[in-house]
Amino acid sequence: LPGIGKSANNAQRWLSLGPYSFQPSELVKIFFIIYLSSYISRYKENIQQHFSAFIKPILLVSILALLLLLEPDFGTMILILCITTGMLFLAGAKVWHFLILFSIGTPIILYMIQAPYRWNRLTAFLDPWQDQYDTGYQLVNSLIAIGSGGIFGLGLGNSIQKLGFLPEPHTDFIFAITAEELGLLGAIFVILLYLIFFFESFKLAKEAQRLEKHFASFLAFGISIWFVLQAFINIGVNIGLLPTKGLTLPLMSYGGSSFVVALCAIGFLLRIHRENYLTYLSRPVSRRRN
Repeated sequence: LPGIGKSANNAQRWLSLGPYSFQPSELVKIFFIIYLSSYISRYKENIQQHFSAFIKPILLVSILALLLLLEPDFGTMILILCITTGMLFLAGAKVWHFLILFSIGTPIILYMIQAPYRWNRLTAFLDPWQDQYDTGYQLVNSLIAIGSGGIFGLGLGNSIQKLGFLPEPHTDFIFAITAEELGLLGAIFVILLYLIFFFESFKLAKEAQRLEKHFASFLAFGISIWFVLQAFINIGVNIGLLPTKGLTLPLMSYGGSSFVVALCAIGFLLRIHRENYLTYLSRPVSRRRN
């Protein structure tokens, strides 16, 4: 919105709230997961049988994607699209539905990445050392940080790369600093924590599904996909597996909007767990399963 949004780093992704700034796209993630969970829980059979029911949430997320591109925030757009397709897949949508979607969406995404700055990021990701002082600067310094950590790291707080060498060491590249200070073992431990979170959230969703709490089930599915996918993208960027994207590492990166919304999502998971437990206790003993 011209005149309302706060601009930084050639993007207009924040709203100024007095001394604070807020990123609306963070709220979009959790709000859209809530909406899609409600939609799937009400129209699951139609989604499985009719393309019209499948395409309705896709049309809505396309509007969100357009707004995100205007900021621009290409990374969050891709993340929300992936969450949507993942949840619809778990809802039982037919494979040919996704084939139609991919046949339409792929050319559009390929066209969008032809923008000069996005193309430069892509080429820098493929060979960051070719232009290590310009387009490949962030990735090169991220790899230097990870390599400097060795097996056991330099020690907590002893990172060299965060002292003005690696841009955004507290947000986008916090994993590289973690690997530098805590080493390979610390980096693997962080990855294991995200995997545990994913499997436990998935387990929670399956339990809600078994108790016929379909909205809660898909809400837990969506949150688990969101966290692990965003963590995968962030870590992939840090290690040179993916092009540079401005996505935070959930629960680790500095940033009020991201952190508060992530805590809200965990609050939803805790509530789902409690309701699952209370529903389980309310059932006759003969219907309970160990």
